Amino acid sequence: MPAETLTYAALGARLTISPKAARSLAKRLRLPRLLSDDGKALVSVDLAEIRHTPRPPGRREAGNVALAAKIVALQAEIARLEATAAGHRVDFERERERADRMMVELRQATAETMAAKEAAARLEGFLRTDGRTGGSIDRHGLAARRPAQLAADLVAADRKAFR
Repeated sequence: MPAETLTYAALGARLTISPKAARSLAKRLRLPRLLSDDGKALVSVDLAEIRHTPRPPGRREAGNVALAAKIVALQAEIARLEATAAGHRVDFERERERADRMMVELRQATAETMAAKEAAARLEGFLRTDGRTGGSIDRHGLAARRPAQLAADLVAADRKAFR
């Protein structure tokens, strides 16, 4: 039988396969190809030499069913993972808000500590000068001793708490 020049669609129709399968077969058999004027590929083929038997349709569909089942299982897994990720996102947001609140509290505590240290330093300076601020002192120096004793107690308590 002489060689015929057919398009992939025509070759597929003759062999009762799809045009895509016909193209694949032509590539696999390394059949000579040309390009027609309208841009379609033409294949030179001797149909008597080709020994092609298409696969039974049931076998292909069984593979497609298994593939479809895998796809469904993977889609279910994706949905489950998305739900888990959403739960983790909620936990993350809650922990971030908690960390922000704790950061504000830490800054406030730091400011209070710095203010207490400054007050302690002022009181220590007051103690070193023996309370000589130029104010009035009673006859026994009690007015100067009372704030000094209070300051010393405050500094000692602060140092104890800081250790």
